[in-house]
Parts: sequence; structure tokens; C-alpha cells
Amino acid sequence: MRVLGVDPGLTRCGVGVIEGTPGRPPQLVAVGVITTPSTMELPQRLVRIEAGLMEWVGEHRPDVVAVERVFADQNVLSVIGTAQAAGLAMLVAARAGLPVHTHTPTEVKAAITGSGRADKAQVGTMVARLLRLSAPPRPADAADAVALAICHLWRGAANDRIAQALAARGGTA
Repeated sequence: MRVLGVDPGLTRCGVGVIEGTPGRPPQLVAVGVITTPSTMELPQRLVRIEAGLMEWVGEHRPDVVAVERVFADQNVLSVIGTAQAAGLAMLVAARAGLPVHTHTPTEVKAAITGSGRADKAQVGTMVARLLRLSAPPRPADAADAVALAICHLWRGAANDRIAQALAARGGTA
């Protein structure tokens, strides 16, 4: 399975593609960021992010897209741009006919490090270790995108199998 992870953001939208199967170490395909200058008007920033995401989907042909689930804890204004970028990621995936799954930051941290309270440095270190890289992907947004993809590979695939088994049985949990 090839998974595109997206860590949404207006200034830096992290993207990472991994390939693998549950139970085996994933392989890094590509990692990077889509950037927009804060001086650019919002509509043009969104167009640039959309174009970048379309390019990643077209070039790397993922089977599924995993996007960080956006939530507002205290500063609602700062989360609006993140939510807009997340919406673009979902839109681009849907237009390409790809399934989209969201994962919370806590879920991703727990999947990658074993602790939902891990910091960015711990996540980056574990991403590097899991992918056998000499250093974590930089910037941290890129490492977070890869962490999302790994989380989905491990957790999303299991959830999909459970849902398929339940559907085949004709019931729900």
C-alpha cells in the first residue's frame, strides 16, 4: 500500500509518501513541503497548495491519503488556515478517487512513539528510526507528514480490515 501523508498548513504543508504493508518496515518514497509566502493573498496561497498536492498525487500515485485531523484547542484563528489546507488535501484526494482518512495528532504520536504526548523531536527521531534514515526529515512538517502516513499504514489498514469483515458479516460493531 502506498500512503500519502499530509500535515496541513498554509505556510508549510508537509507531504510524505511511504510504501509498505502492516507488520513490515515501511519504505520512504518521497518527502517534502509545499510552501507559500505569508505575504501572498490567501486565495493564491490556497491555489498554490492545491496545485502542489495535485502534483504529489499525480507523481506518486498513492492508494490512500492520510490527513491530520484539525482541532481547535485555544487559538481558533490559527487553526482556520490549517483547516483550509486540510480541506484542500481531502478535495484533491477525492477528485483523484482516493480514499481519505484523518488521524489526530495524539493518535499519530502514539502510533509512532508509543506516547500520545511525544514532542516533535521524538516523532522525528522515531520516523528516522522506523525508515532507517540517518536523520529525521526536515522541516518538522515533513516528518509529521511521514508519521501520518506510517500511522495510517499501521492503524488504518487494521481498521479497514475490521470494517470489511463486519460488512461481510452484515453487521456493525
